[in-house]
Amino acid sequence: MNYKDYYAVLGVPKGAPEKDIKSAYRRLARKWHPDANPGNAKAAEEKFKEISEAYEVLGDGDKRRKYDALGSDWQQAARQAEQQRRYRTQQGATQFDFNFGPNAGTGASGFSDFFDMFFSGVGRRGPAGPTPAATRGQDMETTIELSLHDIFEGGKKSISLQLEDSCPRCRGTGTENGRLCAACHGTGHTLTSKKFEVSIPRGIGDGQRIRLTGQGGAGTGGAPNGDLFLIVKTSEDARYKRKGDDLYVDLPVDLYDLVLGAEVHVPTMGGNVTMTIPEGTQNNRLLRLSGKGMPHVKGGGSGDQYVRLIGQLPQNLTDKERKLFRDLKNLRNGKK
Repeated sequence: MNYKDYYAVLGVPKGAPEKDIKSAYRRLARKWHPDANPGNAKAAEEKFKEISEAYEVLGDGDKRRKYDALGSDWQQAARQAEQQRRYRTQQGATQFDFNFGPNAGTGASGFSDFFDMFFSGVGRRGPAGPTPAATRGQDMETTIELSLHDIFEGGKKSISLQLEDSCPRCRGTGTENGRLCAACHGTGHTLTSKKFEVSIPRGIGDGQRIRLTGQGGAGTGGAPNGDLFLIVKTSEDARYKRKGDDLYVDLPVDLYDLVLGAEVHVPTMGGNVTMTIPEGTQNNRLLRLSGKGMPHVKGGGSGDQYVRLIGQLPQNLTDKERKLFRDLKNLRNGKK
């Protein structure tokens, strides 16, 4: 029985974070999947099985700690485990026989004898098999796209999401009884479509998260499910731009309204309001509508709305209009 360097199999350093281990496994699983290597399927399946075995250990916190603790003492630990197995066999506690002979290679789990000796639990609880440890389900993340109007109104919203989760049949290993899992085709994960009734907090910001308790990965051994986190992505709006809780909108107005002042109607998230343009307002000036922005997600009140006045020059002037503009120009220049 040979020692398995699972870190080397996945190409990650000892102490690598969980996300790097998962990323390495998925990359290698795609590369060595037998379906992706039709010209060398048998060798690819063996390589894929080796990769899955490494991830089965390093992707599980308890197994990984046990594996790291074995270190250079793994042979001594194996001898002690074998002595205990032989004693238990003699007592009739199990019928399983580890294979240490020249034909050693694949254990009862479908992985190597090294794996079965230390991690599979085979032979420790008799014919009924090992009892899986209680492990809380994995937290999951996905994005949810919301319009500014959805965020302004808040409240309940029904959504459908495609979620990736560990394959329930093979528990994310990609193999079942030494063969590729038929449910996930060896990828270790499946896509499922789920519908949720989500409470949208009013004014929630882009990149913030909505937590759905218990809607993440399934727990094992009676442990609770993980949580699902929805990361908010705000869709582009043709009219409004958001900065923090303030909104910005461009409003085209006549040149005369800028010069002489006027009452104009301005669109807001809550409906149109009337705004006064002071006499002699410059083009592109920002006017503020207090409290007409997005609701503060924490605490009462709302942001402001800023209105940029875009002056529109008159087109297709008549001769009389052109003369009046010319007279106004001369008047302003002191010629009349």
